[in-house]
Amino acid sequence: MIRWFAIFTTALVLTACVTINVYFPAAEAREAAREFVDDVIGREAAPEGTTPPGGMARGGSFHPLMLLGISTAHAQTPDITIRTPAIEAIRARMASRFQSSLSAHFDSGALGFTNTGEVSIRDAGSIPMAQRAQVNQAVAEQNRDSRAVYREIAVANGQPDWEPRIRQVFAEQWVQRAKGGWWYQDAGGGWRQK
Repeated sequence: MIRWFAIFTTALVLTACVTINVYFPAAEAREAAREFVDDVIGREAAPEGTTPPGGMARGGSFHPLMLLGISTAHAQTPDITIRTPAIEAIRARMASRFQSSLSAHFDSGALGFTNTGEVSIRDAGSIPMAQRAQVNQAVAEQNRDSRAVYREIAVANGQPDWEPRIRQVFAEQWVQRAKGGWWYQDAGGGWRQK
């Protein structure tokens, strides 16, 4: 009797186990980053239908525990295109600062996008002496806001450990959405002109 109870209890426990897969939604993050970057640099968004559909395939995957009746559960797809008040405030500050203080210096080649998703002074000599302090301050504020938005997106999605991946996705989008002639850092840290 005890033996049958132990077998029944073990079977019940095994069938009650659920594995939850939380994955980083790379396609959704790229789309959210593209929209954010376009808003900041003042670029027109790509027409509908030109971006790949979001989402990674879920389901259809096999896990060995399924043979025992243990199913795999998938967490709900995070809404990576969130628009929290904090993110909207950061977006507005970054767009205003970019248009008023930074854009002309990207055009002149003085500034560039780093491979970590920030802005860097690439050629200080291209910035008139009278504007250098203001540009240095604008770059520092832009980078502080960039770091804050990467962190806010990760936290708002309940996945603070995603921050480095979100930063990388944004770094790629700053370069992809940059205008021709602007500078960016490659993966090795060297400067290239788009």
